[in-house]
Amino acid sequence: MEDKNINIEKIKQASTKYIGKNILYYEEINSTHIEAKKLAIEKIQDGTILIAKKQTNGIGTRGRSWYTGDKNIAMTIILYPKCNIEKLNSITIQIAECMKQAINELYSYNLKIKEPNDLMLNNKKICGILTQIATKDDSIDYLLISIGFNVNEEEFSSDIVQTATSLKKEYGKEFERERIICKFLEILEKKIEYINYKN
Repeated sequence: MEDKNINIEKIKQASTKYIGKNILYYEEINSTHIEAKKLAIEKIQDGTILIAKKQTNGIGTRGRSWYTGDKNIAMTIILYPKCNIEKLNSITIQIAECMKQAINELYSYNLKIKEPNDLMLNNKKICGILTQIATKDDSIDYLLISIGFNVNEEEFSSDIVQTATSLKKEYGKEFERERIICKFLEILEKKIEYINYKN
């Protein structure tokens, strides 16, 4: 099947109030996380999402690389929380729970959360989550949420072929990335509504 760009207009139709209403799309980028950090410092619109067709230097936790081909989801969400930083102690797990719920509601597949930041399917990694909180004085400056999700990938490099998988590899069919992103954003915005209030 011919590789297709993600349809940004479909994602903008997600039932969210502010997350995903401003989307920046890149055919190729070193890392959505690195670029998002620059934009967050410049105070781009709250809820902006960076989506890449291909990442050449995706970042995982502890500085590890995360490969993203053009059949998967690579995105970073920029948020400006108003809550106390203690409220974000479990934010990575909460995000994992949102993706787990999204896949279950859409397809009845049950992903497993491997703390602190991975989602597993049939004992193989299918999704990685990277969060970064920047503070200024006693308040939160910005929160970055980066997601790498293997959707329609069929081939993995030799170093990860035994440990990584994708939805297509497990179930033998194509999946609509826009549908997954929309469902995830809708669940996420409700789950982390508390970040918009001082407490």
